Amino acid sequence: MFRQGPIPAFVHGLIEYAAGVLLIAAPFLFSFDSDAATAVSIVAGVLVLIVAASTAMSTGLIKSIPVQAHVMMDYVLAAALIASPFLFGFSGDGTATAFFIILGVVHLLVTIGTRFIGEEQPPRRRRRGEPPAATR
Repeated sequence: MFRQGPIPAFVHGLIEYAAGVLLIAAPFLFSFDSDAATAVSIVAGVLVLIVAASTAMSTGLIKSIPVQAHVMMDYVLAAALIASPFLFGFSGDGTATAFFIILGVVHLLVTIGTRFIGEEQPPRRRRRGEPPAATR
């Protein structure tokens, strides 16, 4: 289903944890002028950390979100980050606008370039006459 990219899924997971922390810290590191930008950045950072920790990948802690759903959420997140300055009315804050657009584009590129194939192991098909996995 997914094409092979140059970035291993493990590295993708680590990048997402770093991106979540960066989103939470960005308003304070870069002195966002807009309260809306600050709120969106912190909420997005918390959501990124929750999704990264809940995905069924090697870096996930809970492993309750399937990898396919995670990938779709990554695309939605990238689009939301890029559109946030215009959707939430802080496009006048140049620092916040540049941060959100750059982070959204980088997140999109990382998602496109990630090799998710190795993370998922499809169920093995039984051969004719072979007992179910539970009885082997």
